[in-house]
Amino acid sequence: MSIINAPRGTRDILPAESWKWSYIIKTAGEVMKNFNFSEILIPIFEHTELFSRGVGETTDIVEKEMYTFIDRGERSITLRPEATAGVMRAAIENNLCAQGNFAKLWSWGPMFRYERPQKGRYRQFYQIDAECLGVAGSSADIEIISMSLELFRRLGLKNLEVVLNSVGCEKCRPVYREKLLNYFNAHKKDLCETCLTRLDRNPLRILDCKKENCGKISDDAPDIYESLCDGCRNHFEEVKTGLENLGFAYRINKRLVRGLDYYTKTAFEILSGDLGAQNAVCGGGRYDNLASSIGGGKIPGVGFACGLDRVVIVMEEQNCSFGKIPAPDVFIIANENNKASAQILTYKLRSAGISAVNDIAGRSFKNQMRSAGLCKYACIIDQDKNKNKNKIILKDMAEGSQIEINQDEIINYLNGKL
Repeated sequence: MSIINAPRGTRDILPAESWKWSYIIKTAGEVMKNFNFSEILIPIFEHTELFSRGVGETTDIVEKEMYTFIDRGERSITLRPEATAGVMRAAIENNLCAQGNFAKLWSWGPMFRYERPQKGRYRQFYQIDAECLGVAGSSADIEIISMSLELFRRLGLKNLEVVLNSVGCEKCRPVYREKLLNYFNAHKKDLCETCLTRLDRNPLRILDCKKENCGKISDDAPDIYESLCDGCRNHFEEVKTGLENLGFAYRINKRLVRGLDYYTKTAFEILSGDLGAQNAVCGGGRYDNLASSIGGGKIPGVGFACGLDRVVIVMEEQNCSFGKIPAPDVFIIANENNKASAQILTYKLRSAGISAVNDIAGRSFKNQMRSAGLCKYACIIDQDKNKNKNKIILKDMAEGSQIEINQDEIINYLNGKL
């Protein structure tokens, strides 16, 4: 019988690596708390309509990448390809932004997209997501961008670049759309097949094409800044000024439109020079029309998502610290004759909130001592040698020193040391 392997584009995050992910999530939680963002947990699957209407039917995600199936109730269900639409749906459904309130929410977990697996990109991938809902002003944009940069600062990432653009709104984008149509129609014969299908439906998406020839054509396309309405222009200037006031450098890229149709006004990415072609570790922007597209009225929003897989890669390549490798505080060492005493002491320590482990595999004293090397203390039980059965040896593994101590005193002693 053949071995069943994980599906292509998925992978197991094994213990040798998972502790690094835990460190990033813990750090993210601390940053979110400092910025007064509250954690929200949303379903891994949603009604397909949420993404087709919210993300956009002409996006690559909806057209090519979603994992969609019909459930037993004959409903079309999709594994979430991103989190923003789900968070907005939750806010609408639970009235989080009713009566002029706003919500600052963050989440993390797996997303699913059917695309070609490559470095830092998988079909099941993990994201940290932050959304500020109910605030239309530029202050929310500045806070979101600065919060993502603060997260990466605390993680120790270097060689990062903020890329910024405005994609306009429903008032000024039709003007820009006509300019793009005229321009790209004149270069129709040189566009790739995908961009030809985008031409009439959503020419803005052509700017996002990664094909070299389409990129060269897009470089000379009209920029959106001449078409922005006063509201969008002022908003963009306020965002730029706000970032400058905080001391953050940025680069303007007129081709940055992101891959989702719900974006309005601000769009941004944070790039790493250590990821090659797929170099975005974070991306986001404003989406003031998302709520109305899924039936929730007018709720402005701005947010970002960062891929955990990519963040881990960059941190490893830049030799960033993930904190200490997890290890128990105490390793209880005992031979077979003292096995029961070791189990009892281990349970007492754990019940007192002290991380403790004892050998459950019947290994030799030498091998147990080797395993204890990663711990802060080794606790040696040898009632065969000790006349006082209550006495044990406690060894400080870093210093190499050891003391003899009564079992009923060890919890107080360790609480004072750990």
